[in-house]
Amino acid sequence: MKIIFSGGGTGGHIYPALTLINAVKNKMPDTEFLYVGTESGLESDIVPKAGINFTALKLEGGFERHFTLENLKRAADALLSVKRAGEIIKNFSPNVVVGTGGYVCGPILLAASLKKIPTLIQEQNAVAGVTNKILSKFVNKIAVGSELALKKFPAEKTVYTGNPIRAEVLAAKKIDGLKEFNFSEDKPVILISGGSRGARSINLAMIDVLKNAAEKNSAQFLHVTGKNEFDSVTKKLKDANFNFDNPNIKIVPYLYNMPQAMAMADLAIFRAGATGLAELTARGIPAILIPYPFAAENHQEFNAKVLVDGGAAKMILNKDLTSEILSEQIEELLKNPAELKKMSAASLKLGRPQAAEEISDLILSLAK
Repeated sequence: MKIIFSGGGTGGHIYPALTLINAVKNKMPDTEFLYVGTESGLESDIVPKAGINFTALKLEGGFERHFTLENLKRAADALLSVKRAGEIIKNFSPNVVVGTGGYVCGPILLAASLKKIPTLIQEQNAVAGVTNKILSKFVNKIAVGSELALKKFPAEKTVYTGNPIRAEVLAAKKIDGLKEFNFSEDKPVILISGGSRGARSINLAMIDVLKNAAEKNSAQFLHVTGKNEFDSVTKKLKDANFNFDNPNIKIVPYLYNMPQAMAMADLAIFRAGATGLAELTARGIPAILIPYPFAAENHQEFNAKVLVDGGAAKMILNKDLTSEILSEQIEELLKNPAELKKMSAASLKLGRPQAAEEISDLILSLAK
């Protein structure tokens, strides 16, 4: 069995692919994989480190959503990439080709479709991406992470599966997380993260939140600033005479052990990327969501709205975010354990922990 995976640009496209690769491996250990990405995307670093064969297509970026001269150049690059993708498929001879999002999926999925090789795309967001909208006309199966996305694709080939979740996220235990970060069982834990690069608006709002929290010491905070934002955040806190020795507050640039952090969290303050929300709901973690306002088609706000409507989260729009509003939301929830418990149950109800199993079954059925 040979399978090509493609997905790139952000971790939200790469990690679902890696999760699906592991799910297929568990069922078919002898499967051979090839990952097709771009040289400049995060996938060129993450995928080889995961021990998966990697090859790159030369693509500058996806299409803009209106006519530009740059789009003509990118169209020419895309056509050349389809030719290169055809060569990759000929040499590797896959049984099935899978795309998890990002413009790099376009050439490889299109080339596979033209060669009558079975294909599947996985759309993580409530609002479908441009590449997946185009590919939906050619592929054999579409697995969507949100029920809202069902109506965006042809009904006869679209399945609502949820988004694939790393096995480590599901397996992590609360007690292990508390030990890992040296936190107590006696106080609630709040996990704050704006993604690997960080979210400036969330980080700025958290400055006063953390200062106030240090004075009250009634809750524990693990704030992941993002690598690009860490120095700025710590400088602002130093200027505010923040006590970095407070055992109830930990500030880090990045987490390699996010599954353990999520396992101990009683409340999360997150952006609304599809992968993060899938993991939150699989663990039943109540959340305050601040959608990234410049996401394509404003898809993060739609992602967040699914959880809000389901009773699993509160939402603060980025334009409305202040330290005061965020503090009020946190305080209100911490003072109402019954509400947090209710939100947790609602979150679990929305979770799809079996998504990777379902999608890997679809992939293998196509391959056979």
